[in-house]
Amino acid sequence: MILHMYFARKFLWSTFLIFSIFVVILALIDLVDKLQDFSSLPFANVLGIVLLKIPEDTYEILPLVIVLATVALYIRLARSSELVVVRAAGRSALRSLAAPVGVAAIVGILSVTMFNPIVAASAKRYNDLINTYIGGGVASILVIASEGLWLRQGNPEGQTVIHAERASSDLTVLFDTTFLQLDADGTPTQRIRAQAARLMAGEWVLYGAKVWDLARGTISEAEAREFEQMRIRSDLTQDRIIDSFGKPEYIPIWELPDFIGQLEQAGFSARRYDMWYQMELARPLFMMSLVMVAAAFTMRPTRLSNTGMSVLTAVLLGFGLHYIRNFAQILGENGEIPITLAAWAPPVASLLLATGILLHMEDG
Repeated sequence: MILHMYFARKFLWSTFLIFSIFVVILALIDLVDKLQDFSSLPFANVLGIVLLKIPEDTYEILPLVIVLATVALYIRLARSSELVVVRAAGRSALRSLAAPVGVAAIVGILSVTMFNPIVAASAKRYNDLINTYIGGGVASILVIASEGLWLRQGNPEGQTVIHAERASSDLTVLFDTTFLQLDADGTPTQRIRAQAARLMAGEWVLYGAKVWDLARGTISEAEAREFEQMRIRSDLTQDRIIDSFGKPEYIPIWELPDFIGQLEQAGFSARRYDMWYQMELARPLFMMSLVMVAAAFTMRPTRLSNTGMSVLTAVLLGFGLHYIRNFAQILGENGEIPITLAAWAPPVASLLLATGILLHMEDG
């Protein structure tokens, strides 16, 4: 137990050190980039944007941090001959993996259960701020509920609240749609009901529209007008609509099951969200496999192997497994393979691959 605690403490320290270095580097790079993009904003506002971006960036590189921490740990142990002492004491070097693998599992579980909600909140707030600064001060907001889809677009002159009973899978066509136009003070000025609305470049094209003027002193129904087709100016794009609330990364993992059920109840495809949910559940297992893969090439004594080549092989293999996992995610989101297979096959395959390499290196 003392030996396991020793290895766990050294691995945890390596993880923390490498994680801190990456946080500082990413923050500085993002700060320089945002200062160029938002040169007219005060420095405090730009710094706030950067701080909101850091959790999302570090969450994405966490597997890389685990790989590098494992490499650093076993290179240090090999150079100090501590693994040789462990073997001489009658203990298999494979037993030294129990502590780092356990720490990686704990880090993975904590990242999913505790860090994921923080990342979701900060990423959503970051996206809203970017849309606000780029879009003239009013963010576009998308809400999907059981009664349909609610969308808001606007500018300094006023806003338009859009409600649709249902929408196409890519959210570019809305059906049974209502547009409520408000002035800068929030007073309704016009209501438009359309059978369908299609998002085009810079505008909504409405089909089968009926317009009510809500200005004071008018009789709305008596003066209602009907159009086979009409257009409403809009600065929305498909990407901005999806990013407003469509990214699974913006939803805490604790709320994802309810959100998936809500989407399916409203008639929308929840495959993208279900895929992300399963990927997050498999994250601890994937981190465990990365530790085993990196250790397989770096836990041998330095005199028996080319250290530089071993480190390079471990890092490249870790990167390769990470990209294979992302590729499987794309296939799962597109419906090419089942979601469960896409989410769980890469971590399980990586774990089996690492086990085979370790058994070959140590006992082969």
